[in-house]
Amino acid sequence: MPDSSPWDEITTPGADFNVRQVSAKTAVPCFWGRDAFGRCLFVIELAGDFTSRFRADFVRVRGIEIDLREERAGTQRLVLRLEKQVDRDLFEGLCHTLARALVRACDAASALAVALAHVRRWKRFLSGNTQRLSPDQVRGLYAELTFLLELLDGRLPPANATDAWRGPDRSQHDFVFGDSAVEIKSLAGTERNAVRISSEDQLESLNDNLFLRIYRLSDITGAHASRSLNGIIEAVRELLADADAADAFDRKLAACGYAPLPEYDEPRYIVSEMRTYLVRSGFPRLVRPMLPTGIFRVSYDLALEAIDAFKCAGSQVFGEL
Repeated sequence: MPDSSPWDEITTPGADFNVRQVSAKTAVPCFWGRDAFGRCLFVIELAGDFTSRFRADFVRVRGIEIDLREERAGTQRLVLRLEKQVDRDLFEGLCHTLARALVRACDAASALAVALAHVRRWKRFLSGNTQRLSPDQVRGLYAELTFLLELLDGRLPPANATDAWRGPDRSQHDFVFGDSAVEIKSLAGTERNAVRISSEDQLESLNDNLFLRIYRLSDITGAHASRSLNGIIEAVRELLADADAADAFDRKLAACGYAPLPEYDEPRYIVSEMRTYLVRSGFPRLVRPMLPTGIFRVSYDLALEAIDAFKCAGSQVFGEL
């Protein structure tokens, strides 16, 4: 997050609050603000009366006060107030993503719906780990979401696809569906041809088929088809018309330590290479039955040149799907 923030140039008023309009062309007027106690606000102006809708969909979020107040006849303001300054950078990031989402709203009713949906999402993110993901973690999550997009591309219904994504649940494998399990790995564009296997269980499975899928991600920010982590998450979300699937997806993102922050708008990746391997007899790996008594939590690097004979067609992963 940059050193300056939208609230820095807003003075603390003697009463009520001072505001400055958000520069983005949102469907309804939105403002950064400060109240008489100097607390940071995000304010959305709504033409109409949405009191009943607000009460029906109200959700409490730790660290953020949410209020709907009458501004003048026929106009209300949805006010999001940060309680503790220590969380200001996270609150700013969440407000920026809300402002971007409000660009796509078409009227006050849809703007309120978008805002309340974001508030529900924030509750999950704020209840989890709010530390920034490392570059390796960003690439790993991006790779898993790339495979999830493939599942959603007509192969599985949204609810089944999100259920198949097991990585955030600390499951043995990243994806499990039908009689297959899939481990997902990522490589940076300049990395050597080896991937890290993080445990003795990762390349062993009770499923009939176990695949290793590797995506090489190249940071090409200016490329037309490139996507950021935030971008690929929005691409997945657009395919989740099922409300329960969208809810499960957000829970899993929160479990990964993700929050929708502007930092994840960069870098932007393209998949420059994809490799798929069938893990079968003879595949070089360390598994639990091989280890001497007392040795566990093994991790090791696997050279891709050593498993070239196990390559298979990418479509083989999906079997009968």
